[in-house]
Amino acid sequence: MGLLSKKDSKLILDPLADNNPITIQVLGICSALAITAQLKPSIVMAISVIFVLGVGNVVISLMRNIIPSKIRIIVQLIVVATLVIIVDQVLKAFAYTLSKELSVFIGLIITNCIIMGRFEAFALGNGPWKSFLDGIGNALGYGVILIIVGFFRELFGSGTLFGLKVLGDSVEKTGLYAIGYENNGFMVLPPMALIVVGIIIWVQRSKNKALIEEN
Repeated sequence: MGLLSKKDSKLILDPLADNNPITIQVLGICSALAITAQLKPSIVMAISVIFVLGVGNVVISLMRNIIPSKIRIIVQLIVVATLVIIVDQVLKAFAYTLSKELSVFIGLIITNCIIMGRFEAFALGNGPWKSFLDGIGNALGYGVILIIVGFFRELFGSGTLFGLKVLGDSVEKTGLYAIGYENNGFMVLPPMALIVVGIIIWVQRSKNKALIEEN
């Protein structure tokens, strides 16, 4: 028997596609709109949420039998706020410029519906190992969409990836710019993030007819 059973594997794999928190559950849309104009912030946000949700789910699971039901939301907020502070301080210590670029959006992880939703729907009713897998799976599903959106928005909006020119130089007219290509400035505006997410949802559902029938 492998490290993960079939049910355990499903906890990680389902949120990547058939039960993706952004494209299926339509959660966490705000950050998908706000920080995906470039690929690097998208990846950092994805990693941050993986840490917060993975560790947070385990902490809530370990405490589930001692948390009074009347204050469970407050306890959950304290747990996620503590983890977000850790992420924020690490970024300020080792990636200060990126921390300034993400600004308040790291703090807004506290209010991310995906995190609070997994605390309530899963961690409070399951053991630490399954809760950890559920947290990692849902955070990966969230992160994959952010990275895809960030990739296309930076590539077609700025002609760069990770700040490096990959389509040529728009000033010196090299690469694709030499044949008349122009950056699409609309791609770096927030509405385009919603359009890209919409395209991802369309592609996903067109490949999986069951998703259309369920919705």
